Amino acid sequence: MSSSKAGFEESSAGGEHFVGHRSRLKKKFREKGADALADYELLELLLFRSIPRRDTKPLAKRLITEFGSFSEVITAPASRLSKVHGLGEATVTDLRLIFAASKHLITGDVSERPLLGSWSSVLDYCRAQMAFEQREQFRVLFLNKKNRLICDEILAEGTVDHTPVYPREVVRRALELSATALILVHNHPSGDPTPSKADIDMTKNVVETAGALGIIVHDHIIIAKDGHSSLKGMQLI
Repeated sequence: MSSSKAGFEESSAGGEHFVGHRSRLKKKFREKGADALADYELLELLLFRSIPRRDTKPLAKRLITEFGSFSEVITAPASRLSKVHGLGEATVTDLRLIFAASKHLITGDVSERPLLGSWSSVLDYCRAQMAFEQREQFRVLFLNKKNRLICDEILAEGTVDHTPVYPREVVRRALELSATALILVHNHPSGDPTPSKADIDMTKNVVETAGALGIIVHDHIIIAKDGHSSLKGMQLI
C-alpha cells in the first residue's frame, strides 16, 4: 500500500466531529437492527473498523453511488475497489473478507440439508455466488439420491451475454460424481433474469441427455441483480 494512500485512509479529516455520529449509528444498529439502516449507513459501520480516524460517511455514500448498492460494494472484485480514492489495502481486504464470510455461511446452509427442502437457501446461495459477476457463468449443483449437495462446479464461463454449454459434458461430470440429480444455474450480468430462447433450448437438451441415463434435472435457475427466474416455475421444462 502506498504511503500517500495510507495517509489519506488513516488521517482525521476535519477533527473529531464524526465521533458522536459513529456512536449514534452504532446505537441505532444495536436497538433497531440492520433493517433500520440505509445501505450507506450499514457500509459506514463496516468502514469504521478499518478507517478509525476519518469520517466514513462521504466514502460510504460514494461507494454506493459508484457500485449501485451495498451488495454490489461487498461483492466487487478487489481490483475495482482498490481504484476507489480513499480505500486502502486494509479496507479492501476487510470488505473482501466480509464477502467471503457471508458466502461461507450460506454455503453451510446449503451443504448440510436436502436442497429441495430449503429452496430459499438455494436461491440465497446462488445469488451470493454469482448475482454480481460481470461475465456469464454456468454452474451445476450435483445432488445425490437424498438431494444433498455433492459438488457445486462452474462448468463454463463466457462473455457478458453468452456462455457455451455442452449437455454431454454436464452429464459426463454427473456420472463421474455419481450424481442422480442436477440443478442448473447461470447468471445474467445484464440484470434481467428472463430466459432467452438459447437458455430454454439448452436446458431441454440437458434434460433429455440426462434423462436418458436416469439423471433428473430439478430446475434451471437464472440469477441476476434484479431477481431470478426458474424455468421449472415458468413451466419451460
